[in-house]
Amino acid sequence: MSSCAVALIPGFMLDETLWNEFQGYLPETWSVHTPSLNGGQTIREIAGRMAAALPPRFVLVGFSLGGYIARQLAADYPERVEALILIASSLREDTTQQMQSKQRAIEALSAHTFTGLSAGTIARSLHPDRASDTGLVSRIRKMGSRLGYEALVTQSALRRADVPAASLRCPTLVIASANDSLRSLEEADELVDAIPDASLQVFYDSGHMIPLEQPEKLAATVLRWLDIQCGG
Repeated sequence: MSSCAVALIPGFMLDETLWNEFQGYLPETWSVHTPSLNGGQTIREIAGRMAAALPPRFVLVGFSLGGYIARQLAADYPERVEALILIASSLREDTTQQMQSKQRAIEALSAHTFTGLSAGTIARSLHPDRASDTGLVSRIRKMGSRLGYEALVTQSALRRADVPAASLRCPTLVIASANDSLRSLEEADELVDAIPDASLQVFYDSGHMIPLEQPEKLAATVLRWLDIQCGG
């Protein structure tokens, strides 16, 4: 694709800087948009706000929580989404245990004490070989700190149930990591099975944070797939 508009949606308590390296591997002729998760109390509200600011047609990339929002956006605005790429995402809603864990974290913090997700939580999202990379952990933590406590409250409360999958009709690629401790390959298979004609690509050298851990490989995978889908 010589020219393309692409929207990159980040994940839970991550901002647009998640995509900095990945963007560097995209063609210079592409128009890249990096909407934030702010501006809504539900996944559908966030998707609608994003759609209002995006161009008429675009390729949509969603990471983790951003994948849920991307699916909602693709379902609500099918005429605008050329192709959909879901990275380290899932069909599943939060378990009771996950919801309780998020609630405890919120109750233990405040706008004055929140400085980003804990180093331990972030380390668990990385490949074991990168879990002790203090620079990378710090970078991820600073994203959450910039977003702030109110974003933590809002994003933690987002209901992930009933986000469309079977009704999607655009070409869809699911990208997953075999070493993702937050999202299993079983969840990736569920996404592929639920979305008509979706394809799956598995990475073996990354944890959950694929855009940060393997940005060059991720970009190459996306470009190769789009080339096939969109005819070069």
